[in-house]
Amino acid sequence: MQRFVDNVLAVTKESVKTFTFEALHTIVRLINGVSAFLLTILPGKANILEGIHGWELRPTVRGPRYPRWMENGVSSFNKFIHELSVDSDTSSEDYSSAEEDIDGLCPASPLSQNSQFSHANSFTKNTGYWTGWPMFLLSWILFPVRFLLGLPLRLCHLFYSRDSATSSVRGRRKPSRLCSFARVHRTTDRRRGVIEDLHLAIEMFIESIFDFFHKAAHFLLSPSEVKRVLYRWFSSQSRGNEDTYGLSDACVPTATLGENDPTLTERKTTFHQSLNTDARTCQDVITELGYPYEAIRVITSDGYVLLLERIPRRDSRKAVYLQHGILDSSMGWVSNGIVGSPAFAAYDQGFDVFLGNFRGLVSRDHVDKNISSRKYWRYSVNEHGVEDIPAMIEKIHQVKTAELKISQPELEEERNGDQPYKLCAISHSLGGAAMLMYVITRHIEEKPHRLSRLILLSPAGFHHDSPLPLTAMEYLVLLLAPVLGPIVPGLYIPTRFFRMLVNKLARDFHNYPAVGGLVQTLMSYVVGGDSSNWVGVLGLPHYNMNDMPGLSFYVVHHLAQIKHEKKFIMYDYGSASANMALYGSPKPLDLGEYYGVIDIPVDLVAGKKDNVIRPTMVQEHQRLMKDAGVDVSYKEYEYAHLDFTFSHHEELLAYVMSRLLLVQAAQKQPCNQKASRSTEKAK
Repeated sequence: MQRFVDNVLAVTKESVKTFTFEALHTIVRLINGVSAFLLTILPGKANILEGIHGWELRPTVRGPRYPRWMENGVSSFNKFIHELSVDSDTSSEDYSSAEEDIDGLCPASPLSQNSQFSHANSFTKNTGYWTGWPMFLLSWILFPVRFLLGLPLRLCHLFYSRDSATSSVRGRRKPSRLCSFARVHRTTDRRRGVIEDLHLAIEMFIESIFDFFHKAAHFLLSPSEVKRVLYRWFSSQSRGNEDTYGLSDACVPTATLGENDPTLTERKTTFHQSLNTDARTCQDVITELGYPYEAIRVITSDGYVLLLERIPRRDSRKAVYLQHGILDSSMGWVSNGIVGSPAFAAYDQGFDVFLGNFRGLVSRDHVDKNISSRKYWRYSVNEHGVEDIPAMIEKIHQVKTAELKISQPELEEERNGDQPYKLCAISHSLGGAAMLMYVITRHIEEKPHRLSRLILLSPAGFHHDSPLPLTAMEYLVLLLAPVLGPIVPGLYIPTRFFRMLVNKLARDFHNYPAVGGLVQTLMSYVVGGDSSNWVGVLGLPHYNMNDMPGLSFYVVHHLAQIKHEKKFIMYDYGSASANMALYGSPKPLDLGEYYGVIDIPVDLVAGKKDNVIRPTMVQEHQRLMKDAGVDVSYKEYEYAHLDFTFSHHEELLAYVMSRLLLVQAAQKQPCNQKASRSTEKAK
């Protein structure tokens, strides 16, 4: 009788699992098909996926993972049921059972030092995200959505809790060398999407339900077994339940059918590993590729704590500082790997590489641990140019000077402001505008900027030649700024759950490219038709649930002011008295009028397909610099806005490296040469 019940439950369970998978598979196929149809009727966007490596309209759907008891040695009927819905041309090699075993046995790789610090800081300030009544109201509005999307994860949690509570810890299996290899080479494509998580959660739920009925039937047919279980349960309660909890470190004894040695072995079960997201940091990418790494904590004069990352060459007398653009981080300079990333290319050319990070990471690090969200996000592009960049460059100067004096003691004889090293800067988009602001304001304040060359990739600063959607956004921001500024000071994803959701949706956009292509098309419409791989960028590791970049509303307001005035101006505070107090004039400074103080070579690079910052706007920088007598060069490529950092283009990398190599390492000069040069400057 017991065997008959087991057979009925097993067949029913496999039938239910097959039905649910087929239903889910059909639904997502339908969504992908409708997206493909919409993609074909959108004007001029039917070929949106052309040129994006690895994308095609046909989705790559992976079959469900084998249950643990089916991984080795299964019947032909069970194998047929399992593989029934898997197309012959699809592959699940990157989700094979062997690799899943490795992931299960290996402990999760710890977060980097800076990521742990940021995450801990974010956790202590988690209550600050929802302090205002508007955010509280928004949280209640989104509660049903969050509940429905979080249901699969809760089911996973219950499933793993049940396993860990019913198992006893017998020992730990030593991780093999394959564990570290798999952990180091885990890539973004190994991440599961929301659809895959949903299927996994449904499968776990079905397993748990049928397991309950199986045990219930077994107990009814075997009363003696009930007595033994009750006895063990009461005895375990009397001893304490410290071993029945502890989700993160629970080890489940398992045996697999078909093994030569059926002895139970310990398998580590961790709920957080089941989320399978890509939370690598810039440090993880750099160290995985075999490069040295250093994290430097920088504090600005207004109390913001910034992360300055480094690929160090401590004895090098030439250094490069790379500054990212809007909604980006230092990850952009290393995201293309060894071959296509400017940071690694510069290091290989002998440069000491520094990677700057603007304020605005979700970790919201500040010396005032109780700073409010409204106060933290109260900054514009001004603060990037006159606070963030000066603090990081001065830190670079302190570090380089101290290290070179140790390795080369003769440098202590240098005086008269001569640096013992040469520092070049490479900036993209908003970072380029902030870098120009930095150089100009340092000259106005009569302070050294310490730079030898500027390489600006599609720099911001002029925006009046822009497509209609950006113009509409300009007027909308200017109109609603008095209302939106106090209510929504920062534009960011406030909780780890929704950041994880974005991280996983990016994987779904890859698995179902027609859906991803539709999202890509809609995003390109928002930014005026720019053909950058916007969806692909969302899949990069720095858009993870720990430190996703955020954006201050006042930065957006500042850019709208620049576009409206058709000038590269500093932030207009809205009143003559406030502007007078900061700038000494009732209107903000027009930085274009001060280009004559730029005393270093500037290389401008524009993208012909860039609709965010069009080539005409980069040419506006060039025109003003030429009129002011600046040593400026200009270059154009067939690139969109994000191609300068997130795409691998050898010609761009070769050009940037050629401009860097024009700056020779600082050389020690005789005292008479320095004296003569000082005399020439005085004249």
